[in-house]
Amino acid sequence: MDKSGQTIFFTFMLALTVIVVALALAFPVKEAVDNATNYTNSSTVSNLDCNNSSISNFDKGACIVTDMSMFYFIGGLIFLAGTILAAKVLL
Repeated sequence: MDKSGQTIFFTFMLALTVIVVALALAFPVKEAVDNATNYTNSSTVSNLDCNNSSISNFDKGACIVTDMSMFYFIGGLIFLAGTILAAKVLL
């Protein structure tokens, strides 16, 4: 196996590692988002009371951004893995 073959194999391993890390962090990130938005009955009380319908528009926006943070974090890691693969395959 020449150097380019070894580099491609290493790149695939690196991309797979990033995907596994993203999947492993999915549940802890979901729990952190749930604790921040008070969707679960936990002992910690957050200032974001997202279940309350009479909160201000600023708090509603904060709830929406907090809910989207899980998608952006996990999606960003998977996008990073795809970029690593695409960079080595296309270049």
